[in-house]
Amino acid sequence: MLESKGVLTMTIAPDISTLSTTHPPTDVDEATLLEMYRYMLLARALDERMWLLNRSGKAPFVISCQGHEAAQVGAAFALQRGKDFTLPYYRGLGTVLVMGMTPREVMLAIFARTADPSSGGRQMPAHYGHRKHKIITQSSPVGTQIAHAAGVGLAEKIRGSDAVAWVSFGEGTSSQGDFHEGINLAAVHKLPVIFQCENNDYAISVPMSQQMAVKSVADRGPAYGIPGIKVDGTDVLASYSVTRTAVERARAGEGPTLIEAHCVRLTPHSSDDNDRTYRPADELKSLRTHDPVVLFRDYLREHSVLDDAIDQQLRAGVKHDVDDATTFAEQSPLPSPSTLLKHVYAE
Repeated sequence: MLESKGVLTMTIAPDISTLSTTHPPTDVDEATLLEMYRYMLLARALDERMWLLNRSGKAPFVISCQGHEAAQVGAAFALQRGKDFTLPYYRGLGTVLVMGMTPREVMLAIFARTADPSSGGRQMPAHYGHRKHKIITQSSPVGTQIAHAAGVGLAEKIRGSDAVAWVSFGEGTSSQGDFHEGINLAAVHKLPVIFQCENNDYAISVPMSQQMAVKSVADRGPAYGIPGIKVDGTDVLASYSVTRTAVERARAGEGPTLIEAHCVRLTPHSSDDNDRTYRPADELKSLRTHDPVVLFRDYLREHSVLDDAIDQQLRAGVKHDVDDATTFAEQSPLPSPSTLLKHVYAE
């Protein structure tokens, strides 16, 4: 079976159960590999369409997942849809697609339409939420979802459920108080929570070296008495592997795991940012050599899972879905002004 190119390193506190650092499980069949690839293509295509809509004045704001697709899709494939809770941060498009959100639902939020499942057109884009799929939205102050995830984990433990809560955030958010409070609570009570830091080296424009004195966010795990795992976030199979093991630990009552997935940010921080003012030109040029979609495509070709015909078929299907979602959302009704105060005050 296929082997991942990802190399995993690990920091474990004394007397803490270790996680496997072996290659991804050999039970990932070719159909699943192609499904992973399709979700990565879909996330990228939707993201690119959002940028076009923003630049044409139809979408107010875009914050991109480009470069994070492997970390998100790999992790989500290790979760159980309909059972586990996800609390993604604003770049989590790949995550929410795998967990059940449709391209139409994503676009409804971009156009702020009434049928938007995240908020009925009230929240800014990229604040994903879906009650049916147990996707819990974040607030605009970064990091709030980390404390929420600890609360979800506590609730599920009290209920006697073996569901897990998975939460994502950037390395800049690890400087927030919510990071400490959420992880500390989860560690003390051995809650079934997986904390995924998607580290793309920049907190907007602030480099990691000015965010923390440690070399890795994962290094902080042992300080809380939990495993801290580093993984190549451009490798979907490596991300799947470490998350699956963390899920198994959580379901077995062994407590939380901190995963640091090192990603690349292939775009400015958001549609309101110009990263050429703080990122060197040679750095920007080199980013594309680490594009996770291209890397996984080449990997599948190398192992005879993907050929030109299959690739073209997948891309055509993705383009159809994105075109359909765009048209559907743009033609959907806007919220009525009469509902402005709905959900604001008790009725």
